[in-house]
Amino acid sequence: MLIFQVIGGMSLAAWIYLIFGRGGFWRMRVSPAPKLTGPPKPVAVVIPARNEEAVVGQAIGSLMQQDYPGPLRVFLVDDHSSDRTIAAAGTHEGLTIVRARPLPDGWTGKLWAISEGLERAASMQPDYVLLTDADIVHAPDNVADLVARAESGNLDLVSYMVKLRSRTLAERALIPAFVFFFFKLYPPEWIAGRDRKTAGAAGGCMLLRRSALERIGGIAAIKGELIDDCALARAVKKTGGAIWLGLTRETCSIRDYATFEEIRSMIARTAFTQLGYSPMLLIGTIIAMAIMYLAPPLLLLTGDPIAAGCGAAAWLLMSMSYVPTLRFYDRSIAWAPLLPRVALFYMVATVDSALRYWTGRGGEWKGRVQASR
Repeated sequence: MLIFQVIGGMSLAAWIYLIFGRGGFWRMRVSPAPKLTGPPKPVAVVIPARNEEAVVGQAIGSLMQQDYPGPLRVFLVDDHSSDRTIAAAGTHEGLTIVRARPLPDGWTGKLWAISEGLERAASMQPDYVLLTDADIVHAPDNVADLVARAESGNLDLVSYMVKLRSRTLAERALIPAFVFFFFKLYPPEWIAGRDRKTAGAAGGCMLLRRSALERIGGIAAIKGELIDDCALARAVKKTGGAIWLGLTRETCSIRDYATFEEIRSMIARTAFTQLGYSPMLLIGTIIAMAIMYLAPPLLLLTGDPIAAGCGAAAWLLMSMSYVPTLRFYDRSIAWAPLLPRVALFYMVATVDSALRYWTGRGGEWKGRVQASR
């Protein structure tokens, strides 16, 4: 039937474009950091933490063991935790504990906590601020590598997509695709291009020049953003700053997502925000994902040789593009043909994100609703 042939042609065309025309996002390149040269610059590390007792101790410990020659101080901001987050952080000479004041109107919880940390860190007059999360365990040379990249490339924002934990069945099935989809939206090659508007960052590990932060008007300039990392990258690039996003194998997240439901909730927290809370964009996204990911295997069942051929070719290109991500996460390439099923999960989570927003539960994180109609 003609309709199947049209869908097959659209799917194949989409994957040809993604493979050859979208900045090689799928290659998952890990580029070595340059050597740190010149006088060491002061770095303030700001960590917002809300009920992070299980992970914060390892994160702080990794920062206390940084092989960085310059001044380095960590500011852990307790965002009204109800557990033993502060106690779990331990006591260290280079650690300052900040207790966040009550959340003002118009701010997200994370960004208010970061603002509180930045206010305390101002007395240090750092050249750079490292914004990181309480579940990130940093490699010993991570801060030095970030500063070296920023200094050598005259960059205002340097960000690592840290290696996410992938141990449980749910994580093994879904987490590599999370990184694959993120890089498809924000190709690192386009992010680094100073002549392109594409801007993105990974919030778990972002090194920012203090002068760039001041230029955008401080963290208050993005105070209400849920996808704060990409909002920060846009603000920096819009004001003339140069940014970079890359991969690291050594700096990792230790946050567990034990079940499929936990990952669905993680995706649903911001998926509809990514679409600007637009019902039309939601519908368009679901249709586009269905054509790109679901149609290729289904077209093999139509009995139409042209449609089936397009579907098979699209499925092959899809699987090939996913292989580098699977290898990065030490997964078998046998997972690659299952990407349509994974995409279906993400589609359901995106719809769930919209439903949560429309029912007043948008952006929910650790008991705090941060986006609603």
